[in-house]
Amino acid sequence: EWTMKTSVVFLLCISVFLGFSQGRVVREDETGFAECNVFFPAQVPPEGFTEPFHVKICQQYNKEPRFATLYSTKDKIPLYSAFKFTKPAQSEEENWLVEPQIDDPENVLHEMVHEADIGGTVANLGANQALTSDYVGSGYERGLLNPSLLNEEDFQVATYTLTNAVPLSPALSKSWHRDIGNVVEKALIPHCSKMDHLYFLAGAIPSSVRVKGKMSVPESLWLAACCNAPEGWSLGLVKKISDENSLEDLTVRELQKQLLPGVHLFKGSCGEDKQSQEKREAVLQAVSQIRSGEQVGTSDNQETKESGWVRRVAGIIATPFIKLLELLIYIFVELVKFVFYFLWLVVKRVVGTVLDGVYSLWNGMVSYLKAISMVLISIPYDVGRVIINIFLGFLQIVRDVMSLTYRILSIPVGFVLHLAAFPYHSICAIPSVLKDMATGIGGTFSLVIDATAAVLHGFYYLAGHIVKRFIPKGSSDD
Repeated sequence: EWTMKTSVVFLLCISVFLGFSQGRVVREDETGFAECNVFFPAQVPPEGFTEPFHVKICQQYNKEPRFATLYSTKDKIPLYSAFKFTKPAQSEEENWLVEPQIDDPENVLHEMVHEADIGGTVANLGANQALTSDYVGSGYERGLLNPSLLNEEDFQVATYTLTNAVPLSPALSKSWHRDIGNVVEKALIPHCSKMDHLYFLAGAIPSSVRVKGKMSVPESLWLAACCNAPEGWSLGLVKKISDENSLEDLTVRELQKQLLPGVHLFKGSCGEDKQSQEKREAVLQAVSQIRSGEQVGTSDNQETKESGWVRRVAGIIATPFIKLLELLIYIFVELVKFVFYFLWLVVKRVVGTVLDGVYSLWNGMVSYLKAISMVLISIPYDVGRVIINIFLGFLQIVRDVMSLTYRILSIPVGFVLHLAAFPYHSICAIPSVLKDMATGIGGTFSLVIDATAAVLHGFYYLAGHIVKRFIPKGSSDD
């Protein structure tokens, strides 16, 4: 773990020192593309791209935003890149980079780095984005949506990221970049009063065709331009993958209908209702001249045409051999990768087994020493505990003897005390007994008197009743 953290810190230091391109995945709670909102008119990104697998990336270089990209982790290609035209620079060497945070959001690498420098520091690398190995032997090359030829030096370096690339055939990639370069420089830039008001959206429409079952080959490529100026205009261009020479111009609203339902590329369609029709007609005329000029240029020179046919025939004949060579190279690369991977697994298994054995041996030794130490430490404790228990037992015996002695000695003392107290209690009880006897005799005499009176009263009452019964009332007064 310490080695991994050290490697990550080292990579970060190298990245900062060399000025590698930086890309920051925008969190869901941030508005739009964060610092990269400057690449949209009125700083309002396109609406309608709401799928959960659409990831917003603010592409940066030297800590400065260079362009914005909406990436599809499902199709493993960008859906569009938003940028402005800058002064083109000389072509730079292709140094392709990847975005670690797309595959591993919790990763400490917040900047895009070279794929070879990542090593094992990114979990699930390639799960949500395309890698260089996905293009090897596929017959497709990494076609830039935001072309490097339309960017100055720092911006140009930042375009060489796999999150800005879609799989294109070499001929189509060359044709797309040539057409976009000509249209932008010869038709669009001259008709926008302020170059910094010219905004571009370059995108791809995914298809069901997959490269190695992973990346989606675009169904078509498109470009939307907005001149956000008082005399502004907007334009859409579409190139079908099936025809590398096709280039259709249409309005932004017509372009939006070919994309996802509910998509709005520019706020208010770049003021399409208030655009200068003269400017728009001039732009369309320039685009038409570019297309016709390219066609005329290919038909004026018969020798060039014939050599083109020769190249096509030679290409058709050589294509199977080239494909076979690419297949052999691909098989060789895969075999080499398999051999290295197998050797790596063997070394990893052997080293792991040795390390596990050493670890188990070390744990056994530590456990043995710990057990011996605990036994040695417990011996004095157990001896002391036995001594204390013996002493406490002796004290309990002494206590029990003393308690028994006390109980034996306390019996005669109580008897003597009770015997000595008998005369006192007997003499003191005589007055109480005499009092009780007198009270009893008086009560008996009073009871006899009350009984006699009650008997006499009863006889008197009976005699009176008999007299009243049998003696006439007239003589009752006598």
